[in-house]
Amino acid sequence: MPKLFRAHPPLIACAALMVALAGICVGGLVADDRMLVGAPIWLKPLKFTISVAVYATTLTLLISLLRHRRRLGWWLGAVVAVSMALEMVAIVTQVVRGRQSHFNVATPLDAGLFAAMGATIMVVWLATAWLGILLLIERVAERPLAVAVRLGLAVALAGMGVGFLMTGPTAAQVDAMRDAAPTLVGAHSVGVPDGGPGLPLIGWSTTGGDLRIGHFVGMHALQALPLLAFALTAAGRRYRRLRAERVCTRLIGVVAGGYAGVTALVTWQALRGQPLIHPDGLTLAALGGIVAAVALGVAWALASRADAPAPTAGPPMVEPIAEHPERVAVPA
Repeated sequence: MPKLFRAHPPLIACAALMVALAGICVGGLVADDRMLVGAPIWLKPLKFTISVAVYATTLTLLISLLRHRRRLGWWLGAVVAVSMALEMVAIVTQVVRGRQSHFNVATPLDAGLFAAMGATIMVVWLATAWLGILLLIERVAERPLAVAVRLGLAVALAGMGVGFLMTGPTAAQVDAMRDAAPTLVGAHSVGVPDGGPGLPLIGWSTTGGDLRIGHFVGMHALQALPLLAFALTAAGRRYRRLRAERVCTRLIGVVAGGYAGVTALVTWQALRGQPLIHPDGLTLAALGGIVAAVALGVAWALASRADAPAPTAGPPMVEPIAEHPERVAVPA
């Protein structure tokens, strides 16, 4: 942890703050029995703190891969850390006030806080996209890891972009605007009001579409694909076929394609007002096509000529600070 902190203090401080805030949220769930939009009022900030902590830590590890333009990467990470912290301030403020944080425009303060959250997310998206460009042109020694990071960032950016689909007014809200000023603009559910029956803990709608699913699945490609790269490296110690860099790289590309397909599928399913747990025949057929394509892709990847051995051990994501002190110095 000390080495990780020195790699990017703002992001790790943000992650640590989120862990502490998660403890407060758990206490709130126990001591505060208020409900908001069909869920305990402290549940949303708890989910956000966990997500932000994971995101900040992952971004720190990705920034540690930069060898060139490291100062720019540091500043992009700092912008993300501050933006995510500000978003959490807005969310917790609304919880304390007993008000809905997202889509709430009932009062000038509510509308201002919602607009501020939208601005911070846009900044996070742009900074992450810029970091993705830096990693795209960076020469990472291990090609499977490089491909996993780049494709993971691409899918994660698409997943984050699903969140913007939630901000437009629903048909019911547009109709209501003809008679009075709106109190809510946007929703995460499609075809049903927010706050209806949902899956335990995560709350995804069981009666209509829910755009949070594609948002969640896509964002976590940022963790899933790099972890796959490390898993293949570890498996290569036992299975000779996976020691080939070409095979591992193609496997990651295939899985990334399937992951992107699933993200698109659950988003499309939500936009049609269909609950995740009640797919129709068209959704199941599309899922079957994705599974078949991934299976064929895996077979193709494993059958490819293995003429470039992959390393048997992954590189440290954060280098020893003493060896490269100039790479982690906080910019003046």
